[in-house]
Amino acid sequence: MTAPVRVRDPFAWLAQADRDRREAGLVRAVRPRPAESGLLDLASNDYLGLVRHPRVTEAAADAARRWGGGSTGSRLVTGSTELHAELERELAEFTGAEAALVFSSGYTANLAALTALTGPAHLIVSDAQNHASLIDGCRLARARVERAPHRDPVAVAAALASRPEPEALVVTDAVFSVDGEAAPLAELARVCRAHGAALLIDDAHGMGVLGPGGSGSTAAAGLAGGPDVVTTITLSKSLAAQGGAVLGPRRVIDHLVQAARTFIFDTGLNPAAVGAALGALRLLREEPERAERAREVARLLSERLAAAGLAVSEPEAAVVSVRAPSPEAAVAWAAACRDAGLAVGCFRPPSVPDGISRLRLTARGDLTGRQIDFAVGVLAAVSSGG
Repeated sequence: MTAPVRVRDPFAWLAQADRDRREAGLVRAVRPRPAESGLLDLASNDYLGLVRHPRVTEAAADAARRWGGGSTGSRLVTGSTELHAELERELAEFTGAEAALVFSSGYTANLAALTALTGPAHLIVSDAQNHASLIDGCRLARARVERAPHRDPVAVAAALASRPEPEALVVTDAVFSVDGEAAPLAELARVCRAHGAALLIDDAHGMGVLGPGGSGSTAAAGLAGGPDVVTTITLSKSLAAQGGAVLGPRRVIDHLVQAARTFIFDTGLNPAAVGAALGALRLLREEPERAERAREVARLLSERLAAAGLAVSEPEAAVVSVRAPSPEAAVAWAAACRDAGLAVGCFRPPSVPDGISRLRLTARGDLTGRQIDFAVGVLAAVSSGG
C-alpha cells in the first residue's frame, strides 16, 4: 500500500516570525521614493552631494550609451570593459594604493577580501561593531574569528599575541556608520606589524571625506601603499554611484582575481555605475574642498544640535547621530521629521550594535547654511515634542 502523502506548508513558520517582529516593534518596510520628494535629504549616503551632479549623471549616461545597460557577464568572461580598468587605475592612484579591483558592491568586495585572504591557518580579529558585510565575511571565512572590543588596539594585540595560528588578519571599519567615529588605524597598524598580521580596513564612510582631498582614511592615517594593508571601499557613498572595490598591494589584487568567489562568479558592475563613479572621482580630484566641506557640515550640525539639548555624537567624518530615549521615540522622531520636510535615518536594535536607538544624519557637503538651520530647527522641535 502506498503511504499517504503528507501535505504541509513548509513556510508556515513565517507567520510566527512575523508576529514576533511586530510584537518587538522591529518590522521593516520598503518605501519607494519618488524622483522629486520635496524633502531635505539627510538620510542618504550621498556625502558629497554628487548623486544629481550633471557631470556624474552625464558620465553614467555616456557609459550606458557606449557600453550598454549591463556588463553582460562575469568579469572573467565579458564583464570587464576598458572603463572598469580605467576606474581601477584612477582609484588606485587617488588613494595611493598599488592596485584596485572593482566589484558589484561594497558588500561583495568585503566578502571577497575576507574569504580569499584567509584560510584555516589564519586568525581573524574583528572589531565588535564592524559592518554586517564584514561580519558575514568572517562567518564565511575558513579561519577562526575573535571579536575584539570596539576600537581597542590593546585587546587586538592580546588576541594576536596569544594565537596559535601562524597567520592573522585584523579587520575594522575605518569610520563606523552608526555614530561616525573613526577607528584608531595608526595604532592598529603598529599592533599588526608587531605581531606579523595584515590589516583590512573598510573605508566605506571615509573615502571622499577623510584624508588629503578626500583620498580616504588609509591615506589620512599614513598607511596608503603599505605592503600589509588592504582597503575596501564602496562607490555608492561619496562617489555617488554603485559598486565597491578592494585596494592594496598588486599581489593581493592578483590573488583576488584568482580566488575571490564574489569576483569570479558575479556579474561585473554595470557600465553606467562605473561611468558615474569615474565622473564623481574626477570631480572630487578637481574640487578637493568638497571633502573638507562635508566635515565642516558635520561639525556644524553636531555643535548646533548639542546646543539645542540633544544627545549628539562628535563626528569624525560625515555621519552625525542623535540618540533617542527608546526605539519607539526614534521611530516617532523620524516620522515627525518626515512630516516636517526632513528625511533622516532611523537606527534601532538589532541594527545598532550598542542597542541604543538613534537618528542618523548625513552631513552632505552641498548643504547650505539655510538648510542646516532648517534641519536643526526641525530636530530640536521634534525631540522636544513641539
